[in-house]
Amino acid sequence: MARVKRGVAAHARHKKVLEASKGFVGRSSTNYRIALQRLEKSLQYAYRDRRVKKREFRSLWIQRINAAVREHGLTYSRFISGLAGAGIEIDRKVLSDLAIHEPVAFKALVDQASKA
Repeated sequence: MARVKRGVAAHARHKKVLEASKGFVGRSSTNYRIALQRLEKSLQYAYRDRRVKKREFRSLWIQRINAAVREHGLTYSRFISGLAGAGIEIDRKVLSDLAIHEPVAFKALVDQASKA
């Protein structure tokens, strides 16, 4: 049986890992064994944080809405329940954007929520 030399395949595999780990600190970007560990961990973080990002943005929107609503003498929870009572269904992302870029329109929503 003929001898199989595996240098080409191994080199290609190492090259793929080292390309993906560019920018890592220290030997994590130059040493194959360490780069492979760091790369696997970075992919775990990426998978996890794609879900965490959604939570963090929702939290940010709520903080922005709360700050904007308090300027009008209302709390976040009262504002949200007032919107629900008035039958206004706007998600927090849009409310946050309105609070920043359209303060007049946001004030109108606050007035409607405080009446309800």
